[in-house]
Amino acid sequence: MTDRVYTADTANAALQDLRERLPRLREARRRLVGASARITDAVASDGGGVAGTDWFKAQLELKAEVEHLAKAGILLRDPEKGLVDFPAEREGRRVFLCWQLGEDSVGFFHEETSGFSTRKPW
Repeated sequence: MTDRVYTADTANAALQDLRERLPRLREARRRLVGASARITDAVASDGGGVAGTDWFKAQLELKAEVEHLAKAGILLRDPEKGLVDFPAEREGRRVFLCWQLGEDSVGFFHEETSGFSTRKPW
């Protein structure tokens, strides 16, 4: 993770990339969970086989997407909802700009010690 601090403008500039990445991340996570269940079922008979290959591919894809977010200093809060936080500052204190897939722009924030349920308009 970086020490990057986002403004509403820099966070909004990252949204096009996030709109492409977060669905891929969610799908890779779902495939990983599904493959894990298939491996559990198959391990007794063939050591995981094809399900193990699916798991490995999904794990690599998920890892790459999560690492990309971490390098950009973006915190993944909920992969299913596509919820992310951008470290920011407001009135001299650390806060998080809050955005999720489906929203047009980054327009909310919450305190560093709270979360989505307490977010307020930026």
